[in-house]
Amino acid sequence: MSRKRIAVVLFNLGGPDGPAAVRPFLENLFSDPAIIDAPAIIRWPLAAFIARTRARSAIANYARMGGGSPLLAETRAQAKALREALKTRIGDAVVEVFIAMRYWAPTTEGTATEVARFAPDEVVLAPLYPQFSTTTTGSSLAAWRKAYRGSGTSRAICCWYDEDGLVEAHVRRILETWESAGRPKVRLLFSAHGLPEKVVSGGDPYQWQIEATCAAIAARLGETWDWQICYQSRVGPLKWLGPSTPEAISAAAAEGLGVLIDPVAFVSEHVETLVELDHDYALLAKAANIRVYLRAPVVGILPTFIDGLANVIIDALPREGVAPEGSACPHAFARCGRRTFGEAA
Repeated sequence: MSRKRIAVVLFNLGGPDGPAAVRPFLENLFSDPAIIDAPAIIRWPLAAFIARTRARSAIANYARMGGGSPLLAETRAQAKALREALKTRIGDAVVEVFIAMRYWAPTTEGTATEVARFAPDEVVLAPLYPQFSTTTTGSSLAAWRKAYRGSGTSRAICCWYDEDGLVEAHVRRILETWESAGRPKVRLLFSAHGLPEKVVSGGDPYQWQIEATCAAIAARLGETWDWQICYQSRVGPLKWLGPSTPEAISAAAAEGLGVLIDPVAFVSEHVETLVELDHDYALLAKAANIRVYLRAPVVGILPTFIDGLANVIIDALPREGVAPEGSACPHAFARCGRRTFGEAA
């Protein structure tokens, strides 16, 4: 009897692999209707304009990381670790882990073809965004639905923001960073990627899930920690979630506190951590006379994190459709993953 074939597809953003890829990557990003909510006749020219005007500064940022994004290499390392964890725990099945990047290679369309060629009996769609947003996981799910025409019963994990392994991995990274610095007096800043407020007011659960993740981490750290949630990467004229990470750094400086930043919404190192947090905001902290500026590494391939992700995937196998791992969102969030995509993955 043949062994069951299981395809796990990891969703991630993607990133340019060299200077020549920066502008087309930005065009792909800003032409996505989940990012710019406008008719195509407006969105496509606007995406081309934004990409053209931002390309030079973006190329300079990627130059700080060797010319391209490390995100694919980081995701491949996670996929390899996850494959080994799943093979250990589902030894009676043939398990393969695939990567589908939303805005660069390996593309969703290319990966969909690879998965179809694998001919799976079961497909698990697993975002490397623990917190759901229509702008990230929602966009990837929509692209996958359009692209995949292969075999297998599919299910998608829309979010896993309070999964125990994820929470524990953040706790370990924070404590390791703090203890290696000599346990200084700091304010812990949970820095998440920002969103325009109108996205959240439209029913997107991202902010609520970020708050739940941070509360779970803080509870495990203990009551002695001074902590705050803030949002980075603000661009454009719209009002975004706040406070911004620069505002939170400045506030800590005004109180004479150092800061320890945990990139709570990121599981892989990329431009937002290696440049924005490690360079741009470090300079801001120095200018504000902050004596202690620490940044916890992302959870990466920490075994606690990988084991937690494996748990999420194994828990999803008995069901179909789109559902969260753990607690569901309150009904007020009309654009959560399950309500947006219904029962079908």
